[in-house]
Amino acid sequence: MVKLTKIYTKTGDLGSTGLGDGSRRKKHDLRIEAIGAVDEANASIGLVRLHTQGKHDLMLTAIQNDLFDLGADLCLPQDRRSKPTLRITHRQVERLEQEIDFMNEELQPLNSFVLPGGSLASAALHMARTIVRRAERIVYALSESEPLNSEIGMYLNRLSDHLFVLARVLNDQGRTDVLWKPGENR
Repeated sequence: MVKLTKIYTKTGDLGSTGLGDGSRRKKHDLRIEAIGAVDEANASIGLVRLHTQGKHDLMLTAIQNDLFDLGADLCLPQDRRSKPTLRITHRQVERLEQEIDFMNEELQPLNSFVLPGGSLASAALHMARTIVRRAERIVYALSESEPLNSEIGMYLNRLSDHLFVLARVLNDQGRTDVLWKPGENR
């Protein structure tokens, strides 16, 4: 378990930060960018949770815990397995897929793209979704130069879909979605 007794360490004052294996990386390193984007996505989901309750809030709570697991996975490079590791698993990806399928059962098919908006919770979910997409892009860029757990990219991809579907659910099962009207303002 994590025990934090001192919040500031001053070890990052010269522009580097530590990974879980004790190695240090520049704060602008792609791995650190990925960890930061995942952290930002998690924080944005925390804001969404101010406007959710019940089963939707429970799903988001599980996702926030998963995102910490994912951050831990990114924090310990795969080529350094000297201590036990916490990795995202396919089971976590499958849980997202099951939740997406369950939520999607009640939604009408879309005939247009959805503009971010509708309810406050839905708009916040769309913001979180775009942050997750950025994290996913950074993770795939990182995977071109370093080995990564392949489940990380899959998880982030499913998560953005999950947040999209949940945004529709929280827009009165899609009835209050704001739909794109191509060329309407020409």
